[in-house]
Amino acid sequence: MTNGKVTGVRSIELGVRDLQQSVDFYTKVWALEEVAADGDGVHLRATGGEHHVLTVRERPKPSLLGVNFAARDRIAVDALCAKAKGYGIKLAGEPAALPEAAGGGYGFRFETPEGLPMTISSDSVQHSDIVIDRSRPTKISHVVLNSGSTAEQMSFFIDVLGFKHTDSTRMMDFLRCCSDHHSIALFRANGPSLNHVAYELPNIDGLMRGTGRVKQGGFDIEWGVGRHGPGSNVFSYFIEPDGFVAEYTTELDQIDEATHVTQDAAYWEKVMPPLGDRWGTAGPPSNRMRFAMSGGFYLGEQPPEGVRCEDIIGRRLK
Repeated sequence: MTNGKVTGVRSIELGVRDLQQSVDFYTKVWALEEVAADGDGVHLRATGGEHHVLTVRERPKPSLLGVNFAARDRIAVDALCAKAKGYGIKLAGEPAALPEAAGGGYGFRFETPEGLPMTISSDSVQHSDIVIDRSRPTKISHVVLNSGSTAEQMSFFIDVLGFKHTDSTRMMDFLRCCSDHHSIALFRANGPSLNHVAYELPNIDGLMRGTGRVKQGGFDIEWGVGRHGPGSNVFSYFIEPDGFVAEYTTELDQIDEATHVTQDAAYWEKVMPPLGDRWGTAGPPSNRMRFAMSGGFYLGEQPPEGVRCEDIIGRRLK
């Protein structure tokens, strides 16, 4: 019998206040491509094979609507659904055929123990026309979630979804479901929300070219360019028009299951320089980005002194 586990992050779904504004940003600046419309939403692809990596839907306020995972086949989807039921997870329904406009396939929707919405699916449409453009994202590399109970969430991702624990720092736990160092990371916070979404670029040259395009589009680098500790990935971070943090990343470590040793916070505090940047080039994250990573903009929280929501939310393209 297939061992039910997820195999990667397929896409992210976000609620946005101005659908056309978001589509303009993610196509003209972030360099995704619109592939289908679906009621109040638009699906956008990267250059890789996935039908789409991002769905934006118009909502009264910005919100996380879903993190969507891939599974190998229908048998794996059914096995994961059974495990979720046994764990007491809230399901939206039994596995079923998914909308064709969203790539079709077979899957089910559920909520994490902290209430974040997620979907697992298999057999979705894959693009055959892989695009070669190093300055554009190829896929979603990873998603970082804020959590008020990281130990409980780690147990859920490992016991139910089949993730493995890769590393931990003082602030984060990194979990893998494929050879990538992490596909999900859990950030110790006051409660559940989206911290950021990382989109993978093919190489450093592509990341730098993409970063330049985003800057020229009127969006400042909020942190970067640098190289992280756990994962060793190169990064540049931005805040998009609805206050979500989006990262360009490349060269994420690939894990050899036979040799990997999980390291704890004490290890990383010994080997890592301050601010989580091996190169020392990135400087500190901006206060705007720290607030945005907390979910502050879209949760409607009061920003710290010196951070004005009107300077971030609803910014238009140049």
